[in-house]
Amino acid sequence: MEQIQEQQQLTMPRIGDPAPAFEAATSRGNISLKDYKGKWVVLFSHPSDFTPVCTTEFVAFQEIYPELKQLNTELLGLSVDSVSSHIAWIRSIEENFDTSIEFPVIADLDRNVAMKYGMIMPGESQVETSRAVFVIDDKQTIRSIIYYPLTTGRNMQEILRLVKALQATDEHGVSTPANWQEGEKVVVSPPKSQEEAAKRAEEENIEYIDWYISKKEI
Repeated sequence: MEQIQEQQQLTMPRIGDPAPAFEAATSRGNISLKDYKGKWVVLFSHPSDFTPVCTTEFVAFQEIYPELKQLNTELLGLSVDSVSSHIAWIRSIEENFDTSIEFPVIADLDRNVAMKYGMIMPGESQVETSRAVFVIDDKQTIRSIIYYPLTTGRNMQEILRLVKALQATDEHGVSTPANWQEGEKVVVSPPKSQEEAAKRAEEENIEYIDWYISKKEI
């Protein structure tokens, strides 16, 4: 366990870091991260194939995949199971849930990708990957990281909302308030001087609340 913890500390990426490069075998053939340059990527890990919570997640991930693709975003799964295991599990999901899994799933048998991304939590399991989610932008920079415990399935609408919020931030140079949903007002950057603060209340198309917090539509 100590060895895994030391490796994780050395490789644990942070928000704003370049996404660690990798090449890997998947349920849909070999891929590398550079194949996705120019697109956003939601890279997520799951503990194990043929498990109940993971199965519900894969069905739910597939449900949001078409909308993610409309956002120039690809979905990429991962666990330490083999390609054969992935294929058999995906076929089981398709048969039992009438759901075709269209995104690739990395077979990380040597844990190479999992260790680069800090996906193994020794306190929970030294073998299985945790429920990690990495949002990687079109420049292959890590923009968000979320971890869930093995026992808790992820909220797909929050992942979808997060991608939309990050893309709105990039496109419009704004921030998004708590519980923001697409189409709602965003937060304008605070003034950087007393002069700008004094003028903020007079700006057009701004919902002025106070000098440090104002909203607008995009």
